[in-house]
Amino acid sequence: MRTLVHLSDLHFGRVDRALIEPLRRCVWRLEPNVVVVSGDLTQRARAEEFIEARTFLKTLPGPQIVVPGNHDVPLYNVIKRFIAPLDNYLRYISTDLAPAYIDAEIAVVGINTARSLTFKSGRINEEQVEHVRAKLCSLPETVTKIVVTHHPFDLPPNWDNDHIVGRAPLAMQMFSRCGADILLAGHVHMSHAGDTTARYKIEGFSALVVQAGTATSTRGRGELNSFNVLRIVPGQVTVERYAWESQVNDFMMADSETFERAAAGWLRKTRIAVPTPP
Repeated sequence: MRTLVHLSDLHFGRVDRALIEPLRRCVWRLEPNVVVVSGDLTQRARAEEFIEARTFLKTLPGPQIVVPGNHDVPLYNVIKRFIAPLDNYLRYISTDLAPAYIDAEIAVVGINTARSLTFKSGRINEEQVEHVRAKLCSLPETVTKIVVTHHPFDLPPNWDNDHIVGRAPLAMQMFSRCGADILLAGHVHMSHAGDTTARYKIEGFSALVVQAGTATSTRGRGELNSFNVLRIVPGQVTVERYAWESQVNDFMMADSETFERAAAGWLRKTRIAVPTPP
């Protein structure tokens, strides 16, 4: 079994600082094999925000797969936005915009979907699709294949489709050929787990879509600060959502969903909601 911690939308520059240390302690307790951060490390892509984000990431276990989000591109500095949109990200976080971690059980590949020409939307291009294909297609079926982006390939119910990453159908066709199993994203600050079969009608293919809420931002959009933990064995994934509980000053498991792969795609086997502490 592999354990993956999935954080997203940290938004340093607009964080609830009371959550930082409890989050760090909780992640270490979970003993993850990999920590994933699916974008929006900062609020306005300022150097001081990236320095804070880098300092926090250094306190977490590794290995880490980190990708940028649209907030990691400058909004008001127009020249920098178009000339060097990810300059601060590259300087303070990582020069690798296509990070990957592969072992005998899982393969985790990151894609940068942040773009200069859009304020919120993201996009994936053919070169990125080819890079993921080269990483994933040659791996055996026993390896669970995971793709990480900031912008999602699917959405929780009742969300505007404008939030879906641009050129998603192109990427999904490649994912179907390479057998991508799980798609991790953030962006909308809402937790969600489902599969791709309703939106993408690709015969014989289904990927599990898992979105994380915001772990530390003050912009929760009606949901408590949270993050996901994935417990992965071949053919089965359990998604645990950890939410902030101010009563105990800690992140606690709020619910757990187990999905199993079947001929019809990913099927939800169990869903357990954990009572809130008194």
